[in-house]
Amino acid sequence: MALRATLLGLAMLATGAAAPRAAPSRPAITGISHLAVYTSDQAVSAHFYTVDLGARRGADPEDAAGARYYFGPTQFVEVLPLPAGSGADRLAHIAWQTSDVVAMRAYLLAHGVTPVSAVESGDGSRWITTHDPEGNEVQFVQTTTPAAAVPGAISDHIIHAGYLVHNRAAEDRFYRDVLGFRPYWYGAMKPGKVDWVSQQVPDGNDWLEYMLVGPGSTTPLDHVDHNELGVLDHVSLGVTNMEATVTRLIAGDHLSPRHDGPQMGRDGKWQANLYDPDGTRIELMEFQPVTKPCCSAFTADSPTH
Repeated sequence: MALRATLLGLAMLATGAAAPRAAPSRPAITGISHLAVYTSDQAVSAHFYTVDLGARRGADPEDAAGARYYFGPTQFVEVLPLPAGSGADRLAHIAWQTSDVVAMRAYLLAHGVTPVSAVESGDGSRWITTHDPEGNEVQFVQTTTPAAAVPGAISDHIIHAGYLVHNRAAEDRFYRDVLGFRPYWYGAMKPGKVDWVSQQVPDGNDWLEYMLVGPGSTTPLDHVDHNELGVLDHVSLGVTNMEATVTRLIAGDHLSPRHDGPQMGRDGKWQANLYDPDGTRIELMEFQPVTKPCCSAFTADSPTH
């Protein structure tokens, strides 16, 4: 009897049956890769991103009819043709940089995030696609061959992106509980409300901004039309000196027809807003706050450049 027990124990050790398989660990999520938006006119959008903002146009390996507008070696705005029958929304997807896209796919599946696409590749990068709890498309990108720097760009760092969120708790379960994003700041236009919730990536200083609508915010659901969506869904370009940046835009006649600011943001940072030809907001923001923010203190370091 003792011999049988010993042999059984040895067999279990040999086959690994005695030890459960460890869950895969999360690879690093280091920052924003890109925001993808739709346009009704590629030529007009190309002028805005390349001439007005100084980005470099590149081919789009995801969609031959689209284009990438690079602000730095690994960050860009992807502009895609507007699908037929589209409504007011111009947001296509948001994408985050990861150190290992294969490991990220395994990690997501192990944590019940489904479906997750197979790994795709092109133009020096590999990526996977999934969706957040509200159905927004989310990509994770591993850049294997960075592009060249873009000396003429108005900014070389996309510091955050934001989009409409109805359910903060549901998004937190994805971004904070599964992905490890960290609280950064929250604020609102009026006391007793919460309009913006910023969550930093776990391994860098870039962040996602929930643009909250509905109960608890100052934006009623029935106010969310094409114009409002363009404000909510946005990408933010970090600048060192707002006065110098806006002066450059004015001198070159590069302000978009619709624009606002410079102004002091509720987070204590100087900001100004441009809008691409389809109404998506391109926010310019200084890296560091210059005055005390409203509503809450910063709970993580701000980017410095």
